[in-house]
Amino acid sequence: MACGAANPIIRGTARLEELSLAVKIRLARHGAKKRPYYRIVVADSRMPRDGRYIEEVGKYNPVVSPKVIDLDLEKIDEWIAKGAKPSEPVAALIKVAREGAPAVEKKAKLSKKAAAKAAKAAEEADGSAE
Repeated sequence: MACGAANPIIRGTARLEELSLAVKIRLARHGAKKRPYYRIVVADSRMPRDGRYIEEVGKYNPVVSPKVIDLDLEKIDEWIAKGAKPSEPVAALIKVAREGAPAVEKKAKLSKKAAAKAAKAAEEADGSAE
């Protein structure tokens, strides 16, 4: 055997843990600036957020009212059975899709100027009611 040559038996073997990749089910952002549109994808965790993915398993559009959640739950269940881990936002979307209940709408906060204007209008309304 030549000096420095690797032993083919050791080089040819690999542990199963080293070959298994960390697969995630996560959101990939698309759409224009301030108009997000998401694809739910199965991807290697080492890939960038909007980079290469293995399979698309759903879509999520939070901009329209009501929000659109379109998931292929059968494919998602298959991937979870294979060991894929959903991210927290995707887990919440899966829960909403399974329950069939609409997602909870967050109430938009008023800006300081708008809040002051509303308070002033309320005072004037109380003053004119007396």
